[in-house]
Amino acid sequence: MQLPTPSDLKDKRTELGLTQSGLAKRAGVSQPLIARIESGDVDPRLSTLRKIFDAFESTEKEHILVKDIMHSPVIHATSDISVDEAVRLMEEHGFSQVPVIDNGVPVGSISDDMIVRSMGDKKANAISLMKVEDMMEESFLTVTPKTDIGVVSHMLERNPAVLVLEKGRVVGVVTKHDVISLLHDKRHS
Repeated sequence: MQLPTPSDLKDKRTELGLTQSGLAKRAGVSQPLIARIESGDVDPRLSTLRKIFDAFESTEKEHILVKDIMHSPVIHATSDISVDEAVRLMEEHGFSQVPVIDNGVPVGSISDDMIVRSMGDKKANAISLMKVEDMMEESFLTVTPKTDIGVVSHMLERNPAVLVLEKGRVVGVVTKHDVISLLHDKRHS
């Protein structure tokens, strides 16, 4: 078994978003001791390393990643279908908007708000025959499956959903409802 180097410990701490003080508090040791261990000034006792590893482990369990709560497959429209078909899709699933995805790649979004706004300019039957590509808005924001849910929470403050991309292709979606349901799950666990 190989013991971690001082830089391994520091890298793990920063990867988990912990300050030296935060790690020290969780491990039940002093912040100056963490600083001295990370700088290589002191060789920690095995019992101290165990406390640090336990603190890392408990912190990791608290971190929820996008992959843990995303939905897949993603209900979406393609840019080549009619607006009428997109409306039916949204009604069928109870969504007010959906991403527009062509061959796994996000290219835009379509919403009932956009469709209603367009109806002020054109006749309803002309709009229903239009293609989604002629009416779509910008795409939803994207993240990777390993993005921390805290990052996504901030993104969802101003966006209805966030698409999850892996190797440039959509693999899932996270909505405000998914994040809010985490609070419910935490209260009942």
